[in-house]
Amino acid sequence: MRAIKDTMGGLPSRFWWLWASTLINRLGGFVTTFLALYLTVDQGLSASFAGLVAALYGIGGTVAAVVAGVLADRLGRRPTLLVSQLATAAAMAILGFSRQPVLIAVVVTVLGVTANAARPCIQAIIADLVSDKDRVRAFSLNYWAVNIGFGVASAAAGLIAEQGYLLLFLGNSASVLLCAIVIFLKVPETRPQDPPSADQTPSADRDTAVEQTTDDEPSSSAPGLGAVLRDGRFMVVVFLAFLVAMVLMQYTTSLPVSMGKEGFSSADYGFVISMNGLMVVLAQIPVTRLLKDTRPVTVLVVASLLAGFGFGLTALVHSVPLYIMTVCIWTIGEIMHNPTSMALAAGLSPAHIRGRYQGIYTLSWSGATFAGPLLGGIVIDRFGSDTLWAGCAVVGVIAAVGYGALAKPLGQVIAPAAPTSTQQEREPETQG
Repeated sequence: MRAIKDTMGGLPSRFWWLWASTLINRLGGFVTTFLALYLTVDQGLSASFAGLVAALYGIGGTVAAVVAGVLADRLGRRPTLLVSQLATAAAMAILGFSRQPVLIAVVVTVLGVTANAARPCIQAIIADLVSDKDRVRAFSLNYWAVNIGFGVASAAAGLIAEQGYLLLFLGNSASVLLCAIVIFLKVPETRPQDPPSADQTPSADRDTAVEQTTDDEPSSSAPGLGAVLRDGRFMVVVFLAFLVAMVLMQYTTSLPVSMGKEGFSSADYGFVISMNGLMVVLAQIPVTRLLKDTRPVTVLVVASLLAGFGFGLTALVHSVPLYIMTVCIWTIGEIMHNPTSMALAAGLSPAHIRGRYQGIYTLSWSGATFAGPLLGGIVIDRFGSDTLWAGCAVVGVIAAVGYGALAKPLGQVIAPAAPTSTQQEREPETQG
């Protein structure tokens, strides 16, 4: 109880309304998880097509990450977020009635744009609302809400799908619409009106902000995307997050396809993958408390190895209990990696162009949503599932080595915070 109180206390009420909207959204998040099974089992399409569709979703997310990040800085976080959510609700309902493969591919691409446009906006709002010392904690709580909803939705969706997939699409659409209503009523605009002066810029951000102002434009106007792309430390973090995310994204397409080929049902997959959300809900606070004094680089290295080898072990399992075991292993890696990486990205982001930074960071996830399922489907069709799972282990090792090499370049940016929050003080930045 003390851990829960320390973790949840002291955050602004507006953050909790944003948190509640995220939970509502994810409680109805049925479609993305079950899209591969819908396409291959219900519609009779190939694993390669399922991988292509998931990749198109990722392409849409790639476009959305950049565009939404810029719009969040120029038009505001709130209007950009509301438009993305309303468009997502409409696209989700249309997808439920689509039957032609070409139409499905087009609608999923649009859905990739609209759904992923919300991510940089939400990340920027959290960073705007919450002080530096509580930022990792806030990202962890938001991540916790995502997984509470994911766990419930995955378990329920497996049963709902047995009655017809259309219910999944319409339910998902309704949850996104309700999420938009909560944002409209309770979450205000948080975009800073003016760029910070050198004295106002947080020490962790000052070097980056000064460099951007000097290289790009006068301080009176926000630098362009080029300033973000030239921030070497930040872009390395984005790339390493992409590698780990590409491994983790195998749960969306490759894992259900692989289980389907072994004769497991959609309900079996729903039960197995629901353990991911359940593990996050139950283990996130204990794990982050256990690791609060551990160097962030060490956390990220271990997390990358757990993610890679957790999926790698999938090649050796052939029963639901053993599948659950592998999910638990890579989920611990996910718990360790994602909030720490998110907080790191936020710590490297100057406030007045935070939307752009969060947009580029979101590319690590949207790009992984594209590359992971596409490569996974191709590898399964051509070389078999075992080759894919071995490749996941290799990618995890590469990411771990990369994070280890970041210790000196990042320096104090990722130094453990003073023990004020129980969540993750191994900090630096935000999410994806």
